[in-house]
Amino acid sequence: MTADLTKGKPLPVIFRFSLPVIAGNLFQLFYTLADTIIVGQTMGEKALSAVGATTVFVYFILCFIQGLTNGFAIILGHCAGRHDEKQAKYNIAASVYISIAVAFVITVITCLLVPSVVKWMKVPQDISHDAQVYLMVIQAGTAATVLYNLISNILRALGDSRMPLIFLVFSSLLNIILDYVFIVPCAMGVGGAAFATVLSQLLSGVLCVVFAFRKYDLLHLGKNDWKIRPDYILSNLRLGFVMGFQMSVMCIGQIVMQSCVNKLGTEAIAGYTAASKVDQLSVLVNNAFMSAIASYVAQNYGAGDMKRIRNGVVASLFLTECTNFIMIVLILIIEPYIVPMFVSSASPEVYSYASDFFLITLPFYPVLGLLAVYRTSVQSMGNTWAPFTACIVELAARCGASVIFGGIFGYSGIVFSSPLAWIGADLVVIPVYMAMTRKNRE
Repeated sequence: MTADLTKGKPLPVIFRFSLPVIAGNLFQLFYTLADTIIVGQTMGEKALSAVGATTVFVYFILCFIQGLTNGFAIILGHCAGRHDEKQAKYNIAASVYISIAVAFVITVITCLLVPSVVKWMKVPQDISHDAQVYLMVIQAGTAATVLYNLISNILRALGDSRMPLIFLVFSSLLNIILDYVFIVPCAMGVGGAAFATVLSQLLSGVLCVVFAFRKYDLLHLGKNDWKIRPDYILSNLRLGFVMGFQMSVMCIGQIVMQSCVNKLGTEAIAGYTAASKVDQLSVLVNNAFMSAIASYVAQNYGAGDMKRIRNGVVASLFLTECTNFIMIVLILIIEPYIVPMFVSSASPEVYSYASDFFLITLPFYPVLGLLAVYRTSVQSMGNTWAPFTACIVELAARCGASVIFGGIFGYSGIVFSSPLAWIGADLVVIPVYMAMTRKNRE
């Protein structure tokens, strides 16, 4: 085991663990922005819209993979808290078997469905071909995404948030270089941008596995450890698939939102894409604190220390909301420069769509912070029904508000569906967390 999160003052312990994850997520955002900026600046508004129109489906698959591997990490974190290396190895083997099967199934199904997905999402005809090319290449590289997320979450469950950061930085820089090479000199279009993303993530995942294997004896699984154990596979499947389904359900709502935006035309898609890319800053930073509190709660839950869990949640709330406030101020400062970053000659309508997005979502960042901390804490203590219920509430709010409010208020109504979804989910998970901690206190 590399880092014991059951000792030390909660605030500095969580803060130190969070820093590499935040840095990694910021690099992830950086190379995602670079990917989009290079596409928009070199190929124009339509190419940017083609990538943006299908990005939410890519994110849908990514959310499932992240949720699945996060579920594996929680079980492994419980073993780490108990210092049970034997069960830790059995669970690592089970997670690898499941990941291989999932990667194969997702790749086959999504590649076959690409033309239908583009049609379902109501992508405008003038950008549908580029959208299909981008989506096909990304989905063909699903195994690379699974590999990187699996090894990263295994390491974070053991308390190591630095090694995933190192290789994410490598992946980010490589992706930017390959983006330029494939799009400009090689003239591969949006397919080149997608291929750059897949290749950089694959190399990052492979190198992370190699270096982690050399550094950590726990990852040296023997022949007996690789034995197929149905009980371990089932336990990882139960939590992994529930968390994967929860995260992907949230993305289904975003797919509905994107489909509603797509019907408004290319300019709406471009403005929404530019704004939502920057909005990912909030999502990724909140996700960093989710990774930290998940590992922290999982290890302390395994150790049976509920008081320390409560103190850690308070510390996480403080860190998360302070960071959200900083992000609100930062985005307000850079807002006038966001659209030009992506498109050099954007129409006034594109600026207007991007500005409306921030006007509606920024005031609700603290609500998202509450959801990130409380939902992750409840999940990491083994409760799956409350986070699942919260996700269903999010799905209903996003879909319902996008269609109903979008029909009444147009673009603004569609964008408001996200804050409404966060509020609804908070009303589910916060009372459950309070009840769980009160019961254990008694």
